[in-house]
Amino acid sequence: MKQILDRRRLLATAALGGLVGATGLGSLAPEAAFAAEAVTVEPGAPDPNFAEGRISKISGNTLLVTGSDMVLHSIRVTDGTSIWKLHPTTFDQVAVGDGLYARGLRLPDGTLAADSVWVNIVNLHAHIAAVGRNMLHLDHQGRRIVAHVVPGRSAAVYNSTPAVSDMSLLRVGRHVQVLGAWHPDTNEISIATVYAAA
Repeated sequence: MKQILDRRRLLATAALGGLVGATGLGSLAPEAAFAAEAVTVEPGAPDPNFAEGRISKISGNTLLVTGSDMVLHSIRVTDGTSIWKLHPTTFDQVAVGDGLYARGLRLPDGTLAADSVWVNIVNLHAHIAAVGRNMLHLDHQGRRIVAHVVPGRSAAVYNSTPAVSDMSLLRVGRHVQVLGAWHPDTNEISIATVYAAA
């Protein structure tokens, strides 16, 4: 518990103008976006330290985001915020129209001071419908998704072994879980990690 309090105190300092290194404030890994943090929230109530949606405006270091439930969020990015968009990146790579998940600390004015922002992140469970050169065609809940392999970035994890760049063991008909980055307003993603049985 002390670690969480210290982390939040550091984040609040960063949001109010202090400097904090991003490595001290949460994971850069895309898997962290889907990890549930222990937060005391009443059942059915929204997590006050989480926001999701699409960016409608960028003003200085603040993102104005419309949530999938139509709730508007103001998200402040600090020097200590870690940003992921297929890989760890910088604030200038974030654009209007991008989707995001953000975790951080809710400030008294309602702004979320973000410690981590995952831009266009997707977590899909799908079946491989076809394998092409540097791409997979996925069937996800009856929809076709084109998943691009990004040389030097995309990795595969077979049977919980360490990640490798070799995608040759991926076969048509197999179930996979894919973490990646959505290409806004398309049915395409770029692959960060594919989890599959060999």
